[in-house]
Amino acid sequence: MNKLWPQLVTAFYYASYDIKRLCLKAGILFNASNRFDERGCYIMLIIGIDPGTAIIGFGIIELTGNHFEVVHYGSIQTSKKESLANRLQKLYVDLEKLIIEYKPDHLAVEELFFNKNSKTVLAVGQARGVVLLAGANYGLTIGEYTPLQVKQSVVGYGRAEKRQVQEMVRVVLNLPNIPKPDDVADALAVAICHGHSFKIQKLLREKGEIN
Repeated sequence: MNKLWPQLVTAFYYASYDIKRLCLKAGILFNASNRFDERGCYIMLIIGIDPGTAIIGFGIIELTGNHFEVVHYGSIQTSKKESLANRLQKLYVDLEKLIIEYKPDHLAVEELFFNKNSKTVLAVGQARGVVLLAGANYGLTIGEYTPLQVKQSVVGYGRAEKRQVQEMVRVVLNLPNIPKPDDVADALAVAICHGHSFKIQKLLREKGEIN
């Protein structure tokens, strides 16, 4: 029995974690299914993420009909003094807290794009993996978009400058200033993009044009 005890403790720990996660997931889905305004319009709650290891921007917005409204935004920051594993762990834990507190039903993140700095690409890819894992663990509908798609959706022009995208984010969400740092504005932009994209896909599905 003594030899089996560590294994039993480990099994109980993971079983408890899975039960807790499933209960929270069920709570998120229940809240989402009952999220309507006084006119009966479904309120979509989206969390957009701009992934990284030093600064991770996030933005939570509501979409009701054609109206966007900001709920909360900010950034998760990690220290360069910490190991990569610890920094990714902090990202997951902090993102999990946001999901539990605000109960979004959608998560949007930019697709990985390549640049000359391979270290940057690798770091962003690892952070994206953590973000996608958190979203999948809580049953969120996940949307991934290229920078060109985000610009096209927010500004109407796929080659728009970064400043133009940030200004449109401010206008669409009726904010007094452009959110800072840039990672936060980028996160809000991908959330807006997902709102537009999901609505279009829903209409096409209703018409039977896509599955």
